[in-house]
Amino acid sequence: MKLDFIPLASLSVSRANMRHGKRPPDVGDLLASVRARGILVPVLVRAGGTGGTFEIVAGRRRFHAALAVAAERPDDADAAMLPCAIIDDGDDAAAVEASLIENLARLDPDEVAQWETFVRLTREGRTPADIAATFGLADSAVRRILALSNLLPRLRSLYRRGDIDTASIRHLTLATKRQQQAWLALLDDADSHAPTGERLRAWLFGGASIPADHALFDVDASGLAIAEDLFRETRWFADADAFWIAQNAAVAARADAYRAAGWHEVVTLGPDTPFQSWEHEKCARRKGGRVYIDVRRTGEVVFHEGYITRREATRLRGGGADTAPAAVPRAEISKSLRAYLDLHRHAAVRAVLTAHPGAALRLMLAHAVCGSALWSVRREPQAAPSEAIAESVETSAGETAFDSRRRAVLDVLGLDADCPSVVGAYGVRDLSALFLRLAELPDGVVLDILAVVMGETLAAGDPVIAALGLHLGIDMADWWQADDAFLDLVRDKSTLSALIAEVAGNAIADANHGAAGKVLRAILGDHLSGSNGRPRVARWVPRWMRFPASRYAEAAEPVAADAPNAETTRLAA
Repeated sequence: MKLDFIPLASLSVSRANMRHGKRPPDVGDLLASVRARGILVPVLVRAGGTGGTFEIVAGRRRFHAALAVAAERPDDADAAMLPCAIIDDGDDAAAVEASLIENLARLDPDEVAQWETFVRLTREGRTPADIAATFGLADSAVRRILALSNLLPRLRSLYRRGDIDTASIRHLTLATKRQQQAWLALLDDADSHAPTGERLRAWLFGGASIPADHALFDVDASGLAIAEDLFRETRWFADADAFWIAQNAAVAARADAYRAAGWHEVVTLGPDTPFQSWEHEKCARRKGGRVYIDVRRTGEVVFHEGYITRREATRLRGGGADTAPAAVPRAEISKSLRAYLDLHRHAAVRAVLTAHPGAALRLMLAHAVCGSALWSVRREPQAAPSEAIAESVETSAGETAFDSRRRAVLDVLGLDADCPSVVGAYGVRDLSALFLRLAELPDGVVLDILAVVMGETLAAGDPVIAALGLHLGIDMADWWQADDAFLDLVRDKSTLSALIAEVAGNAIADANHGAAGKVLRAILGDHLSGSNGRPRVARWVPRWMRFPASRYAEAAEPVAADAPNAETTRLAA
């Protein structure tokens, strides 16, 4: 490399320059300096295609600033010359690297611009590891950017403009071109909704996405199709059915291995019969302890070694069969209904919480002191077991009110109002900027922000929801009304009869005793909506959803693990 002064007329922007072909840059910030002192830092050039000409690899803005000053001073010979550093001939990859290195250090290019440059480097023979070493990036960062090659050009354009968020584009790189086209069609259709984020991943995998690290078998040797995210940090099985064939075989092999090791009994529990620790006690193998293999819907398998049931433990202690605990009563509500209730009550609590920043502050302190499953800090994902439940919660009064307050907070913080959450909207590098921004805001605004952040990190289904509902005096009738999703989830006929008796009276419930569940749900729905000539019952809320929650059948299992005890009720009052 050598230094020289080259006439502006002999210079042009190289195609290797990562900003080649874009409109002339804004050089207003450079002109005052260039007029006063000229170009102090040489631009990077290489020999052009014809004798005496040179191409600018890095320094396009300085070149355009020099052109502007030269046009102002047509008689100044010095203004028509530009200091240049001339690199060796023929090394296109080096030229591209030089352009990107300078631009990364000066004006952060978007990921699509980096991708265009990285692709050109790979065509010049550079490996991802070479690119990572050149620019001081992690290998995963380079792979993430190169993975944009899997996208249709329009998707890259949408991502560049910010019309697609990072989480969604990460999942779209896993999609086939046909799936990408189908997703774009949903995006263009005003009557459809294109899934984003985690729902997009579920849409791509047909509702099932099993992480590869849940496999008990050798994933690489299995030959099963694997999809990887942009960072190659998380991998999923593309075919859930094929995974379960291999996983069940591995579970059976592990069970045989336990038996061969001398375990008296090995019990494999399916997804519908999870291992409940409170129903079992530890017991050594030599005393009859068995192994329970807990196979979960997510594909994860947990091995519980050395357990017997509490009934068996009572007998071993000499209590006899007559003192064994009574059988656990049948659940009054299903898991899906429990999720529905938890999510609606959660939405109502956090909506009301936004109007009580003092409570939110104290709740945050409690989280800080006691810890929480969500405090890494992570936001509540509001994962619903079905689209119907998800839609019901998203359109509820509580979620609508909370989203309105969240958008107001995003606006105060200078963030995009379409950000899915306040938590996580700022990156780790922006911590100082966020602190300085909050330091400028009055206490009342900061407390409003705190209330929204607390709502986003409040776990649905946690016992604290009951305590908050009592403390805040929440009437769920203000935030919820029965919908089709709720009615579809109530399956038990005796429970349906109890609901009808509460809504329409014992006479109607008795008259329809023994009717099919479909008929009972229709009767209940008609009374709640005022359809088919039945009087409408307004502001009805099932006991399960109230604060405090209660049950309809005395012999049934308690409705919710978050049901407050007497001390909680006293303190809330």
